[in-house]
Amino acid sequence: MKTKTLKKNKVNVLTLGCSKNIFDSETIMAQLRANQYDVVHEDDSGDASVVIINTCGFIENAKQESIDTILQWADAKSKGLVDKVYVTGCLSQRYKPELEAEIPQVDAYFGTRELPRLLKALKADYKHELVGERLLTTPSHYAYFKIAEGCDRPCSFCAIPLMRGKHRSTPIEELRERASKLAAQGVKELILIAQDLTYYGLDIYKKRELASLLRELSQVEGIDWIRLHYAFPSGFPMDVLDVMREHDNICNYLDIPLQHASTRMLKAMRRGITREKTTELIHNIREQVPGIAIRTTLIAGYPGESADDHAEMLDWVQDMRFDRLGVFTYSHEEDTHAYNFEDDVPQELKQTRAEEIMELQSGISHEINLSKIGRSMRIMIDRVEGDAYIGRSEADSPEVDNEVIIARGENDYARIGDFAQVEIIDADPYDLHARFITQS
Repeated sequence: MKTKTLKKNKVNVLTLGCSKNIFDSETIMAQLRANQYDVVHEDDSGDASVVIINTCGFIENAKQESIDTILQWADAKSKGLVDKVYVTGCLSQRYKPELEAEIPQVDAYFGTRELPRLLKALKADYKHELVGERLLTTPSHYAYFKIAEGCDRPCSFCAIPLMRGKHRSTPIEELRERASKLAAQGVKELILIAQDLTYYGLDIYKKRELASLLRELSQVEGIDWIRLHYAFPSGFPMDVLDVMREHDNICNYLDIPLQHASTRMLKAMRRGITREKTTELIHNIREQVPGIAIRTTLIAGYPGESADDHAEMLDWVQDMRFDRLGVFTYSHEEDTHAYNFEDDVPQELKQTRAEEIMELQSGISHEINLSKIGRSMRIMIDRVEGDAYIGRSEADSPEVDNEVIIARGENDYARIGDFAQVEIIDADPYDLHARFITQS
């Protein structure tokens, strides 16, 4: 039984998974708004007649979260709490026949490249003139900025190519135009995302052109920070570091998922690189851009990972002293190369190994943060919580990295999206505490 009147032209878009899905949801929302739909993101008012679930299918936990969300809204539809439920995104791309059979209450399932079909189901037109337009779901001062879709890498554990297809770069001139429009809306920070940033340009320009793209984006007036996420280590284009040094608005920050330290494991993962070459690359990056913050991601419990492989990973993490680090436990994914191997590391042991890595990283992060006490730092204000402003430094990406917490004094005032100069006065493993020096 319905508890309230549903608004027939109101669509609630739900986003699960990574920043690339956020970008896609924002694109869906812009198209719906242009078709005169009242569109909201993860709204809890309960009066939307249509729900669109943008799913993730990357690893087991993400898949389960997506399935649970679909079941929740299928049940809501059965109870008359919504009229229509549509599912899109990676899980739907990968498992559409199974989902249609198991959860038939959903009105339709769509893949990652079927936005026109999704819109048609809603009796909306796909407006080609809006390509690149989005309704931002992030705070208005930063935006995720997808420069390419898909991936050509052969990593044994990854199902992304199955869901997103081959690598497809967006042309530089189109990306610059999109960046200019975002800047005109008040966006100050672009967070560049792709499955592999460093492959950018190889398909359309026949050479790596990330450096050229960065030069163009750095010229866009109003963009103060450009941040790089998801760089692949093998074949890393070193000219990107030259551009980083040349332009103050390109953050000295790099997210470069490395996955493992053991050459034996890297070979099994089909990463095209060894421990020695990885270590050399990180040293070279730090030499070329002194003070750069490096974030990485590792996998614990890949098939065949021995106690010695894990010990090697711990030693390497200790030696490399990454500024930011995250760990996934290995997920045995159908139709990947690694699915041919026995998933022989028990889940409990995977979790233990992941926790050991994160405990080690916590100590490293705390030491690095303690060394910043007394320093002056430029930060961006993201939000206000109670009596504190919450900001980020150049070394921090939203959601995944450290935050800077500034207690708000009687005369302190800063707007969301403002830059401020602060002095670091205390440090935790994953947060810095500061006081204002100047605000702008």
